[in-house]
Amino acid sequence: MAKAEVLLTPREAAAEIGVSYAAVKQWILAGKLTSTKTPGGHHRIPQSALTPLVKSTPTKPKIQSRERFRNVSGRNQLVGKIVEVKISGLFAKVVLAIGDQQVTSIITADAAREMQLRKGQTAAALMKSTEVMIVRV
Repeated sequence: MAKAEVLLTPREAAAEIGVSYAAVKQWILAGKLTSTKTPGGHHRIPQSALTPLVKSTPTKPKIQSRERFRNVSGRNQLVGKIVEVKISGLFAKVVLAIGDQQVTSIITADAAREMQLRKGQTAAALMKSTEVMIVRV
């Protein structure tokens, strides 16, 4: 039996190839990116359709060390994956999975939008006293 094709939302596709949601929507509307529509009219992108775009999308070299954070005074840094981003009003709840533990931070909704925080991204929790800050990695 053949495996079913994995379908992604435009936001998930954008996160996977490292571009903005708006770029993915423009590519769908221009016909550059293949998508199917749900009965509700929402676009779903086959994961296989992203393969050519991943190769053509320039990638920044990933810095694995914590040197990029040295301009921040907080030294207690835990790197993990974002498992939840919930924006409500002026605030956003961001949950990071770090090993088998989770760290939750409440930040401003503006900061979450500016950093384009999305589920599945790598981020770091910076802790100073009783505060936890989120840094997009």
